[in-house]
Amino acid sequence: MLYSHFCHQIFVNPPQTKRLVLALSGGLDSRVMLDLLARFIKEYPDYHAHAVYVHHGLSSNADRWAQQCVTWSIASGIGCDIERVQCELGGGASVEQAARDARYHALSQHIQCGDTLLTAQHADDQIETVLLALKRGSGPAGLAAMPVLTSFATGQHLRPLLTIRRADIEAYGKQHQLQWVEDESNLDQRYDRNFIRHQITPLLNDRWPGIRKAVSRSAHLCGEQEALLEELLSYQLQQALKDDGSLYIAENINARLGMALIRQWLKQQDVIMPSLAQLEQIWFNLVQAKVDANPQVCWQQYQVRRYQQQLYLLEQWPDISDWQHEVIINQPCQLPQALGCVCLQQQAQAGLRLPYADEVVSIRFDYLGPEIKPQGRSGKRKFKKLLQEYQVPSWLRRRTPMLFYGEQLVAMAGVFVVDEFIAPVTAITTVQFIWQRS
Repeated sequence: MLYSHFCHQIFVNPPQTKRLVLALSGGLDSRVMLDLLARFIKEYPDYHAHAVYVHHGLSSNADRWAQQCVTWSIASGIGCDIERVQCELGGGASVEQAARDARYHALSQHIQCGDTLLTAQHADDQIETVLLALKRGSGPAGLAAMPVLTSFATGQHLRPLLTIRRADIEAYGKQHQLQWVEDESNLDQRYDRNFIRHQITPLLNDRWPGIRKAVSRSAHLCGEQEALLEELLSYQLQQALKDDGSLYIAENINARLGMALIRQWLKQQDVIMPSLAQLEQIWFNLVQAKVDANPQVCWQQYQVRRYQQQLYLLEQWPDISDWQHEVIINQPCQLPQALGCVCLQQQAQAGLRLPYADEVVSIRFDYLGPEIKPQGRSGKRKFKKLLQEYQVPSWLRRRTPMLFYGEQLVAMAGVFVVDEFIAPVTAITTVQFIWQRS
């Protein structure tokens, strides 16, 4: 019964490459999935399978579990890789969320174009996910919980056991005399999902034995509503999207439609969705703010900023206004925080003059000096005033690399060069300030 269900899910959602990648934790669910997968590729040898164990380093038993997964995989005729990851905590993310993000990022590295990732979530997991969404006050998108099939990396993500009860999975494991590992953290009820699993779900199942099917049906209906909304808003969203990824908000748009467009825009960015209260803050405190205001709304590691009726999604980075680094001509200089690299490249055409022997060349992200005169301007301006005139958004003003000769500002990458540092037309050799963004 379970095997035939597994085969059916593969056949109705076939990978283009006929390559299946199993996320193998060694627990009951994925251990049973490994056995099902081994039976499947033996019966259908034109399919190929591989397993990946993601080592989070959160348990002292993880090394033993990893080796056990490799042993079971080899015995099943399936190769297995161990991926070691570090959970990035901070920005309000929970340990569970950080582990999940790290796990899926690691798994994505093993998905080739057209492959299918298999994970072993089941009907009891779906109940937990829906209840967690209710606890957060989620709308239809959150209550849609986990779909059976979704896109993932350059392939797809299939959950073939999503409508199967955990009791049926456990019965299969015992029937086939399988061994699996028990993660001690699954008993720790400080985690919300474990509390629901051990305290809430058993009560629901005792009271309403059909609760799993009802929850799955509700999740499916919410998913259908969300897909319909996405389809209806797709044209307006494309019209509002700008080339730089920002979202233009028309002045005559109402709050309901505006917030729906913002949600769809954020969904496309594949970020953790803000709560309803945060979404309302984006609309009322950011979109509706005064023209000269500089508002922002932050959640997790993200922030949304507004500039000239356009919304920008940004990551929250530590301040780098004190960062500086010496530069050598023709040698790239790596910038912090994934900002790319810069290079002062020598050339035989019009450009900046070469630095003098006593001028230390450096890259910085802040300028507090006197007024400056950019090339092509009639007079000097205060630095802050120039940034306004050149329409540099406030959050980029201390994230755009600047070139200095000694303590004098020479150029701001992609914005302006200071007039007095332009090389004379008689110069044989000049330099060009190049910023290669990530």
